[in-house]
Amino acid sequence: MNPYVFMTDSDSDLPFRYVDELDMTMVYMPYILDGKEYFDDLGRSGKQKEYFDNMRAGAAPVTSLLPTAAYVEYFEPCFKEGRDILFVAFSSQLSGTINNVYAARDELLAKYPDRRMTVVDTLSISAPQTILILKAHELYRRGKSMDEVAQWLEDNKMRAQAWFTVDDLKYLRRGGRIPASVAVAGAALDVKPLLVIAEDGTLSLVGVARGRKKGIKQLAEYYKKNVDDAGQAHVAIVGHADCPKDAARLKEALEKEAPGLLCLVCNIGPVIGSHVGADMLAVVFWGHDKRENLSVADRIARKVKGDK
Repeated sequence: MNPYVFMTDSDSDLPFRYVDELDMTMVYMPYILDGKEYFDDLGRSGKQKEYFDNMRAGAAPVTSLLPTAAYVEYFEPCFKEGRDILFVAFSSQLSGTINNVYAARDELLAKYPDRRMTVVDTLSISAPQTILILKAHELYRRGKSMDEVAQWLEDNKMRAQAWFTVDDLKYLRRGGRIPASVAVAGAALDVKPLLVIAEDGTLSLVGVARGRKKGIKQLAEYYKKNVDDAGQAHVAIVGHADCPKDAARLKEALEKEAPGLLCLVCNIGPVIGSHVGADMLAVVFWGHDKRENLSVADRIARKVKGDK
C-alpha cells in the first residue's frame, strides 16, 4: 500500500472510467438546480445532456462551496489509517473552496500531529487539471514520494494549457468570472469569445471569432502555436458541454494540424457547466510554460511576492 493517498476533486471533470480504473480517491463537488442539491458524479449517471438541455431551456444552476466539515469527512479516514494525503486542488483564483481544504487540513493535523498533508493549487480546472492529474498519478503509481509528486506538479502546472470558446458569456458574467463590460461587448458585437486560463489561474479573453466554424479553426490554430513539441505534445483533450458534433469537428481540425495526435474527447460536468453554459468547447494540451508570457516587471513582482 502506498504510504499516502492521492486525492483530487470532481471539478477536474476527470472521466469516471479513469477514476474507476485507477482507483482514485475523489472529492465530489456540489451544485444546486431548481433548489435541490446534487453532486457531480463525473458523468456516471449519464444525465449530462439532460442537464445542459435544462440550461438551454432557462434553468440557472448554481454552485456552492463544499464546507470544511465535508472535507474533514473525506480526509480523516486516511489519517486514521496512518496515511498522509496529497490533495490536487483546482484553481484558488476561480473559487474560495481551497480555503475550506486548508481549514480541514489544519483542523485534522492538530488532531493527528504525526500525519502530513500537502495541497497543490494547480491554478487550473476541468480538463487542464485532468492532464496534470493523469501524469501525476502515474508518478504516484510508480512509487514516487509525496514530495516528489507535489514538486512535479508545481514545476509543470503552468504547462497545462486550456483554450476555449463559449456560446454565451452571460454564465461567466453571472458567476463573476469575467467583467460585465466584457460580456456586454461580446453580446453587442455578436461574436464568440475565445478565452484561456491564464498563468495566475484566472480567465482571460484572448480573442473573438465570428461564428462557430471560425472559432473552431482558431482553437486549432492556438493549439499549433502554443503546443510544446517536446514532452507530452502528442496528447490533447477536447472538452465540450454537450456539443459532440462541434467536438468532433475540433478533433478533426487538431488531427490535421498534428498528424498522429492522440485526441481524447471528454464531457464537461455540471459544476463547470454552470459557469460556462451549454456548447462550451475547449482544447487542452501540454504547452509552453505560461510564465514565459510574463513581462520582466511581472516576473520581478511575482518574485517579490514569493510566487513561483
